[in-house]
Amino acid sequence: MSSLKKLAPSKSQARRNLWFERVMAFLALVNLLLVMFDLSYIPLRNFWLQGKIQFLGFTLGKTKFPGLTLEVPLPPITQWYDPIKAIEPNRDTRRYLDRVNDLENQMLATGIQSPQVEAILQDLRRRSVEIIDTNPFQVANKTGTLEKIKNRMREHIFKTKEGSAKEAFRRFWSQDYLATKDREQGLVFFNNEIRPLIETNYYRPIGENGEFVDFFWLIDLPFVALFGLEFLARTWFISRRRTGVSWLDAMLWRWYDIFLLLPVFRWLRIIPVTIRLNQAELLDLNRIQRQISQGFVATIAEDLTEVVIVRVINQVQTSIRGGDITKWLSQKEVRPYIDINNTDEIAAITTLIMQMTVYQVLPKIRPDIEALLQHHLEKILNQSPAFQGLQKLPGMEQLQHELTGRLVKEISQGLYDAVNSAMEPDPVGDQLFRRLIEHLSEALGTEIQGKQTLQKIQSLLTDLLEEIKINYVERLSEEDFEEVLEQTRAIRQIAQQ
Repeated sequence: MSSLKKLAPSKSQARRNLWFERVMAFLALVNLLLVMFDLSYIPLRNFWLQGKIQFLGFTLGKTKFPGLTLEVPLPPITQWYDPIKAIEPNRDTRRYLDRVNDLENQMLATGIQSPQVEAILQDLRRRSVEIIDTNPFQVANKTGTLEKIKNRMREHIFKTKEGSAKEAFRRFWSQDYLATKDREQGLVFFNNEIRPLIETNYYRPIGENGEFVDFFWLIDLPFVALFGLEFLARTWFISRRRTGVSWLDAMLWRWYDIFLLLPVFRWLRIIPVTIRLNQAELLDLNRIQRQISQGFVATIAEDLTEVVIVRVINQVQTSIRGGDITKWLSQKEVRPYIDINNTDEIAAITTLIMQMTVYQVLPKIRPDIEALLQHHLEKILNQSPAFQGLQKLPGMEQLQHELTGRLVKEISQGLYDAVNSAMEPDPVGDQLFRRLIEHLSEALGTEIQGKQTLQKIQSLLTDLLEEIKINYVERLSEEDFEEVLEQTRAIRQIAQQ
């Protein structure tokens, strides 16, 4: 029961942590969507303003294919968000459209041949030339829109893009032209083809810093404050819970969260948002991470392996050429080995394994060993021509089985007794064995230190390492690391089954 009580809070705590991670990941995702909307608002403002998507339109020679226009019903997004971007109607283009509205109203009231209509048309001709000369679309970076307006007016008047745009507007805004053209070629053309382009123009003030005025920071500030507090609290808890981790180390640990706090390069927030969604188990990036790591390994594995192996071989060659073998053989005083418990661990482990094998393992497998020995001994006797003749005598087969069984038991018992006696402590034998090893090492070292022998050994070892290096690097360069990774993936799949 006590273990269950200890386990229950841990599960509850993990569940609370997961829900907290999911809430913070969701808020980070909302903030990222707002950032992406803000970054794309100016380029896509025409769509948010008019709700029209035109695609597959192109011009081939003198033939124009208008394409398809899809209208999407939208709420008045520009009315809501234009103040955030400090967007205002452009006074020049706004007054121009107002004068067109005045013209329509005056034509309905007095007809097209009235002096009042002529006064408005004269003002529109002047304003058209002024717009072409001053380019009020430049502030909104919509000079291309002005060119599109000029081209459409040229095509409408001259049936070609060649000619003067000013002259095209002068002819269009004249009583003679509007009186001789039907409604489709007059103001309806302007309202359908020219007015939507002029309506997309706007004015945006520039601040003292030389940049466009932008109030998005007011929307972003609550998120930055929230993520800033969470960043400080989270890193502080990490520094308290992790041994040897300072607060600064914890901040570096969560380096990707810093992008949520920066007022610039806001699009980089996609990095912490993606990581948080993965940590909150709302997005599985394990497969992508595995593919990226394998691709990275495939890219550097060959070069890295070559460098490491060649570096090791070069170090060994340098040591051999530097006479490290001579120094090692001529070294009389061996560096003392630091013993922390006054025990020879290797000897103790070897003795323990040998005792376990002799006293516990061998007695259990002794019948199997004797049966195997008896089988081979009988097989050898049966293959002997002399013994094959004796087998014809009555009772000889039973005698053979008894003799081989007794012989095998005596052999196995003798071997077992010999091993047991060898396992008994023998200080004199141990001392003689150690003396033999020491004298063998001294004699071998003395003979190897001979000048000709030592130089020959060094030369042969250096050449051998050089051959290994050349052959290894050549085989490594010919090996396909993608195939190696494929084999690794296959092994992992087999292991997971």
